[in-house]
Amino acid sequence: VQLQASGGGLVQAGGSLRVSCVVSGISFNVCVMGWHRQAPGKQRDLVARIGRDGSTYSVDSTKDRFTISRDNAKNTVYLQMNSLNPEDTAVYYCNCKTMWGMDYWGKGTLVTVSS
Repeated sequence: VQLQASGGGLVQAGGSLRVSCVVSGISFNVCVMGWHRQAPGKQRDLVARIGRDGSTYSVDSTKDRFTISRDNAKNTVYLQMNSLNPEDTAVYYCNCKTMWGMDYWGKGTLVTVSS
């Protein structure tokens, strides 16, 4: 199973970015997909997740600015990030959690927001 995250980069404060994660080696439909982030020196935290049925959950701190979505035909989950600020600087990781408890992670993509 592989999860390949992409789309990170350098963006100015107030800008937008969309990160993507392509899943291979497993049927995408069994995955509850999540986006997490880890800022330098901090723990990895959940940002948002999307269920197999498309239901979503987002943490309060970013739910008004970030939107998670999935395209089952492309085995891809997205995180649209708007109104970015320097506190959003982190490595963003995607994961697939299956109904039988397996948890797969990608390597992450770095998002840097300059002030």
